[in-house]
Amino acid sequence: MYAIAVEPGAGEPTIVEKPIPEPETGEALVRTLRVGVDGTDHEVISGAHGGVPDGADHLVLGHEAVGVVEDPNGTDLETGQLVVPTVRRPPNGTNHYFESGYPDMAPEGEYVERGIVGGHGFMAEYFTSPAEYLVSIPKSLASLGFLVEPISISEKAIEHAFASRSAFDWRPESAMVLGNGSLGLLTVAMLVETLEFDRTYCLGRRDRPDPTIDIIESFGATYVDSRETPVSEVPDVHEGIDFIYEATGYAPHAFETIEALAPNGVGALLGVPSSWEFEIDGGALHEEFVLHNKALVGSVNSHRGHFESAIDTLSELPQSFTDDLVTGVYDLDSFQDAFVDDDTTIKTAVEFDTI
Repeated sequence: MYAIAVEPGAGEPTIVEKPIPEPETGEALVRTLRVGVDGTDHEVISGAHGGVPDGADHLVLGHEAVGVVEDPNGTDLETGQLVVPTVRRPPNGTNHYFESGYPDMAPEGEYVERGIVGGHGFMAEYFTSPAEYLVSIPKSLASLGFLVEPISISEKAIEHAFASRSAFDWRPESAMVLGNGSLGLLTVAMLVETLEFDRTYCLGRRDRPDPTIDIIESFGATYVDSRETPVSEVPDVHEGIDFIYEATGYAPHAFETIEALAPNGVGALLGVPSSWEFEIDGGALHEEFVLHNKALVGSVNSHRGHFESAIDTLSELPQSFTDDLVTGVYDLDSFQDAFVDDDTTIKTAVEFDTI
């Protein structure tokens, strides 16, 4: 079979040939339909993140997949069942994070992530997976199933943000997404369509005309250009924000978020920055936390429950939005185009097969 792989740091993914994997006991064989490309893939390709499986010299890419069960192999799955795989697996045997159903909370060293670090991904014609890591989705979502994984990331972050405010009757009205990439746009859609925030903002650094700004404003959300209005000045220009979702990896945003939050507000940090030293007024930020009951939560990965919620969310998103969001789906002959990263590209996928 063909797969798309990279030697992390090599700078360019390539097609490799590998044998069709044989499912072990408890595993199913899945025929891949589509696999999405996101910022993490670009980080792995550049060598800024990720790592190959033990004993391997390359990594098969892809962690946002949708496929069809080809061989249930004695599991409870059925041939022809449409599934999306979760990403994390235990590294050597199980541990209590996986046993309790919360692999997303496992610390570094107690998991591998398929297509990212320590485990081959799903960007191949076939892959195998234990049945408990395959989540069934309706066939009506076959073409968009690769969006379930990124939506699940936001499902978890939002869940944890609300959990941090569970000690009282928190009624957030305003939300702001930092970052207008595909994950940011999916989150804007969730905040407007499913969570029904009264006022939603999205921050970016793009000039008009721009397709991401068009998407933001199609939801009635407000685009904020960070070159004109830095995050810390949002309360003066717009309002203090009840919930802020950070998806940029721009380290100063984590601290500017504290200033931009309204009293009782919470920020969810998802971007992963590189090392960056800069000056902050630690006393002022400490005071903001204490006197205004603010909170920050970090969030990474997601578990099966978040995938199941993401499927429900995806089914509720307007088709006009997903049509605009997915700017290209490419077959193996033109797979390189799925990795182009420019101002006209929002979300792409590689298509291996159809139902």
